[in-house]
Amino acid sequence: MPVEMGMWRIDEGVPRRLTSAMLPSERTLEDFLEQDPTLLGHRLLVIGRQVRTPHGKYIDLIAIDDEANLHVLELKRDRTPRDVVAQVLDYGSWVTTLGRDEVIAMANDHLGSRGPFEVAFEGAFQTAPPDELNSDQRLTVVATGLDSSSERIIEYLAGFGVPINAVFFSFMQDEDRSYLARSWLISGEDADSAPGRRVSKRADWNGKDWFVSFGDSLGRSWADGLRYGFVSAGGGQWFSNTLRALPVGARVFVHVPKAGYVAVGETLRPAERFDAAEVWIDGTWTKLAGLHLEAAYRHVDDPRDVDDENAEYVVPVRWIRAVGIDEAYWEKGMFANQNSACKLRQQFTLERLAAHFELDGDV
Repeated sequence: MPVEMGMWRIDEGVPRRLTSAMLPSERTLEDFLEQDPTLLGHRLLVIGRQVRTPHGKYIDLIAIDDEANLHVLELKRDRTPRDVVAQVLDYGSWVTTLGRDEVIAMANDHLGSRGPFEVAFEGAFQTAPPDELNSDQRLTVVATGLDSSSERIIEYLAGFGVPINAVFFSFMQDEDRSYLARSWLISGEDADSAPGRRVSKRADWNGKDWFVSFGDSLGRSWADGLRYGFVSAGGGQWFSNTLRALPVGARVFVHVPKAGYVAVGETLRPAERFDAAEVWIDGTWTKLAGLHLEAAYRHVDDPRDVDDENAEYVVPVRWIRAVGIDEAYWEKGMFANQNSACKLRQQFTLERLAAHFELDGDV
């Protein structure tokens, strides 16, 4: 059973309990949740309201959290308690099937002028949406109360990994002021510990485009990369392994953290350690370490201590378009990642980069 929520006002040292009242309407509660979904205790962005399913039913609210998991919020309304539990399970079975493109289309349709989805997501969570959307779901019955058998059903399903819970709102009045109080059937800690299944909802990859993070001032300089045509990463296998996975002929979009995108180009050779790497200059392969460089490209003090694990690795690139850091391009909602290199799937970012760098053809 959820903990009963009560509120008291202290008048001259004497507690006086506020009186419970009926919500003006459940639609009003739905309005409240859309305006401020943090009423549920999570940071959420509502991306759909009265969403029609293929079965002719309408989901009250669909929201997304900062990990891009979808939340189905269904108000009890005038249905029997058991009916609303069955309904939210039915909705959950459909929401599970939604792919990335369908989620984004739903969000853009609902958000309207507040969109597009990527911009609204970053506005809500201060980060761009991850590459994978809707890998997990949460089902929430929103009610002023449930019968004991429905509570037992929800707790039973949750114990078997079904991501379902119920939240209860109480409406209270204090003269000319109104208050909402909230309690959960299952505590957040217990709900999060239940096992669940993951369904991949990754964006399709076009087979050619990669994101590369160039950590300027971290033992390397973008001025060098721009001048001589290369990207690099290192100082540990976590940093170098993804860069070393770049194939020859990949189209790379280079991002400088805290600045933006500075270049697009095509990789010419596999990654090599800095001390052996060559770059293509005026039709000739030239050893990079022999050129005048702004940075050391070394992460240990003694050159004799450089080994395969801590070395800097270099990939030579033919620039298609490239600019200095002061001309870096960035828009809210664009993709960025801590990995030195990864496949670039986000269509929002690809479309804007193609326009910015004046690239021809599909992205």
